[in-house]
Amino acid sequence: MSDVHPIRGRRPGLAVAAYIVAGVLLAAAGAVGAWLQRDAPGRSPEPRTEFTANNPPAALPTALTTGQHLHWSRCTAPPTARTGYDCAAMKVPLDYRKPDGKTIDVALIRRKATGPNSRRIGSLVLNFGGPGVSGVIGLPEFLGQYKPLLDRYDLVSFDPRGVGATIPVRCGKTEDDPGYDGADACGKYSGALLPYIGTSHTARDLELMRYLLGDERLHYFGVSYGTALGAAYAHLYPSHVGRLVLEASVDPTEDHDEEKVSQVKAVQAAFDRFAAHCAAHVRRCPTGDGPEEAARRMARLADRLEKKPAPAGGGRKLDARDLAYAVSDHLDLGTDGWPPLAKALTALIDHNDGRPLSKGADDNGSADRSAAPRAGSRAALVAINCADSSLRPDFERLDRDEARIRAASPVFGEAWSNGVYLCYDWPFDGERATPQVNADGADPVLVVGGTGDPVTPYAGARHMARALGDGVGVLLTAEEEGHGTYPQNRCVTKAVERYLRTGRTPAPGTVCRGTMS
Repeated sequence: MSDVHPIRGRRPGLAVAAYIVAGVLLAAAGAVGAWLQRDAPGRSPEPRTEFTANNPPAALPTALTTGQHLHWSRCTAPPTARTGYDCAAMKVPLDYRKPDGKTIDVALIRRKATGPNSRRIGSLVLNFGGPGVSGVIGLPEFLGQYKPLLDRYDLVSFDPRGVGATIPVRCGKTEDDPGYDGADACGKYSGALLPYIGTSHTARDLELMRYLLGDERLHYFGVSYGTALGAAYAHLYPSHVGRLVLEASVDPTEDHDEEKVSQVKAVQAAFDRFAAHCAAHVRRCPTGDGPEEAARRMARLADRLEKKPAPAGGGRKLDARDLAYAVSDHLDLGTDGWPPLAKALTALIDHNDGRPLSKGADDNGSADRSAAPRAGSRAALVAINCADSSLRPDFERLDRDEARIRAASPVFGEAWSNGVYLCYDWPFDGERATPQVNADGADPVLVVGGTGDPVTPYAGARHMARALGDGVGVLLTAEEEGHGTYPQNRCVTKAVERYLRTGRTPAPGTVCRGTMS
């Protein structure tokens, strides 16, 4: 299948500008005294000390551990990283079963801590979701969300395997094409790499990264798909778990097809809440007097667009499937996405103008199936999913799962249902039906879930916290709409940042009130 939108890549909830500004201002207000002391006349800045670790990864040659040093230098790409960031390359085995064999380079990016050296904890490694999202591009793009943490941490991200500058997967006609032309194209152009780009391989890269960054334990913040990566690390290296935040968690108890059913139900529920709000608060609401009428109007709109797609700007057209993805991208933003969604649907329904809906989706994902997600690669998204999942269903199960997804959502089911074909003709076996995440003996891991998340439903966070093990997974619940709650929800932000600074988790059962309260 060449259409990969039904995968619904698990990516970070983008912070609304007002919340970003508020979070930065609050952090800045608390840091004014320290800033004045550090920069007062007559005081020289405290020299920076690079940390060193004494626990190299086991079973790797010394050339990659004690014999390897990260050589940080000014970033040459992307343009947003040319000021204030350092970049480096880390050599790792292509195949960890053959650690003395071929190596590859993993691209890293760093923003140095701004707080006093004596209070620096170490590095906080960030993964922004996906799979298939570049951390080298993502760190400058999402820095505003994490800037308050720079007082205690170097912020570090990277291009996971298959992405960006780290053995990029090619499934298109040209080398710089991030699109997806089907499993045969992936096998033809990247067949030698496909067995080595799954999440468990990248988790092993994290262990070497931890050591080379100079940390005895890994401090990590993973969002959406990044929770799968963080949990995989915790399972493989429980004794090296530091302060791990898993936000907008995937569900480790579901295989990929079960996940699609849960996800389409969640996005339909989010749309129903939008429709109810629109009916109650928006004059001439484009979706009518409530969820049932909204479903009927959306069905009529989809039929219209299927016959004649609407202009979407730049020579593009918005068809029925694009409609579903564009609406879901607005829902990812929570209640802040509702007013622009109502306006965009009005423009589309009344004036056949798909530009507002398409532009709003492009700002957060993409309404254009030919475009790559921001900072990401569709080819890598498919390849990593298929490397992780061992599901290779026959046509009987494909038909059954396709029908289940269609039935689960009158608005989104049709568009999502093609996702069942994702790995059906993939040229290599996948690893497991569901991931291993139990991390007995690890330090507490903070799992954050939003009750109205339309991409990674809240049940996934509950299941992740439980699966990590007794005394390991600590669940923090946020009564919020949208995909991701940090730093939008102030209660979540306070709890997460206290945990990252002190190691103290919230009390069991803590619930943060929000837009759904």
